[in-house]
Amino acid sequence: MNEKFFDLKKEKQDRMINASLRLFAENGYKHCSTDDIVREAGISKGLLFHYFGSKIGLYEFLYDYCVRFLTLELGNCVSGSETDYFNIIKAEEQAKKSVLKSYPYLQLFIDRSRTEDDENALFATSDLRNDLQATYDRLLNQADLSKFRKEVDPALINGMLQSTLGAIMADQLHSSGFNSDRYYKEGIKYVNLLQNICY
Repeated sequence: MNEKFFDLKKEKQDRMINASLRLFAENGYKHCSTDDIVREAGISKGLLFHYFGSKIGLYEFLYDYCVRFLTLELGNCVSGSETDYFNIIKAEEQAKKSVLKSYPYLQLFIDRSRTEDDENALFATSDLRNDLQATYDRLLNQADLSKFRKEVDPALINGMLQSTLGAIMADQLHSSGFNSDRYYKEGIKYVNLLQNICY
């Protein structure tokens, strides 16, 4: 982590982070311009490079920051003793809601990073992507899948749910006025629906 960056006022930090998250999430690493980032963040290009050194330095910082923040919130929201799959998912969504209040494009940035076609971006975030996946795997491994009806495949349900929640988020981010509470409420409707079908 770049400790000097955290000496800046929080409002300026968040402006830089949010501008970068949105533009990397929407354009991907290769097509994201640092000119666009500094214009949206309202800072000079010199300031950006002072703190991050390069575009890849910024990208790696952002991914590290996102993983740390999200992992912390997941730890706060998901009880280590929870074994109900859908309660774990609801707690994960609660963590996501908390993160998205400050950084609306954080999850979209993380999702986009999985499909990056730039080798430098993939290499820079490889270990962190594995760490985040290990956190989600650990949480899901807590779940007692014996509660599912015999004819229901939990892996298919998980894939369907993640796709649905991702689509809800993308739709809301592309409409005006993203609100993390509204995203959470909409997503939980689908979680509850599947819970009623699967148990």
